[in-house]
Amino acid sequence: MEIIFKVIRQQQNSTPVIKTYSLEVEPGNTILDCLNRIKWEQDGTLAFRKNCRNTICGSCAVRINGRSALACKENIGSEIARLQAIQSSTNTANSPPEITVAPLGNMPVIKDLVVDMSSFWNNLEAVAPYVSTAARQVPEREFLQTPQERSLLDQTGNCIMCGACYSECNAREVNPDFVGPHALAKAYRMVADSRDSKKENRLENYNEGTKGVWGCTRCLYCDAVCPMEVAPLEQITKIKQEILTHKEKTDSRSIRHRKVLVELVKEGGWIDERQFGLQVVGNYFRDLKGLLSITPLGLRMLARGKFPLSFEPSEGTEQVRSLIESVQQTKEV
Repeated sequence: MEIIFKVIRQQQNSTPVIKTYSLEVEPGNTILDCLNRIKWEQDGTLAFRKNCRNTICGSCAVRINGRSALACKENIGSEIARLQAIQSSTNTANSPPEITVAPLGNMPVIKDLVVDMSSFWNNLEAVAPYVSTAARQVPEREFLQTPQERSLLDQTGNCIMCGACYSECNAREVNPDFVGPHALAKAYRMVADSRDSKKENRLENYNEGTKGVWGCTRCLYCDAVCPMEVAPLEQITKIKQEILTHKEKTDSRSIRHRKVLVELVKEGGWIDERQFGLQVVGNYFRDLKGLLSITPLGLRMLARGKFPLSFEPSEGTEQVRSLIESVQQTKEV
């Protein structure tokens, strides 16, 4: 079958251009197979990364038709089926399918499909992704773990550092301080590791501003594109739960946001926005600067008759409260 490949090509600090290549392929051919053929048979100047060809090393991550993936994992047949499912109304039966390949996002392009991953590795380093043994005497043989302790590391241990999640992270796109989902997934591995001695210090670091877990926008893109089912967002959520367990509402706005939200829903079924603003932003009248920041909004709402002067609990509040308390009791157990 004939496939049209549109490859986004770019030199460093230059405008990207689209180069088109036509290939006769089999449905089982991978995207990496096709990139190899383009380079070997049509254009030897095309630059891309590759290594193992077996979904182990993570080197060949690129954007394929708008989403980050491993070129060695995705094949022609599955990609065409995916395109037909989402673009059936725009494709014509007589024209060859088109596959667009572009470099990963959130990282500057060096050449063609090769990106500079310095920020990716620097942000990983920022979470100290190594088991600490400084606080303990090193044993004669090794640090032993039970099967149950080791099982907590299985999911995050599957990460191959391909950069797909980092490429799709919209929090990273707008917030250069955010370390990224790959780093926080590795961070949870350290928090959960029974051999580590710096859990409290780690939680303090991961709780800092929007650099750590509170910078995540929970868009789910990282989970959607991860080729190894590491589920970075799930790991970020686990770190948040650890932080919330160890912190009080008054410690930071991010923590108040989560805890006050749950309390207000338990109390009224839905959120009393008046209390939410006072308690979260105003820190129960302790944060005058925070209160002043929302005063203009409150005055505009009053002027337009949109400020709620009273609050009525929603129907089914008792059932909602019961569900939340059941979940909370289950977590405590």
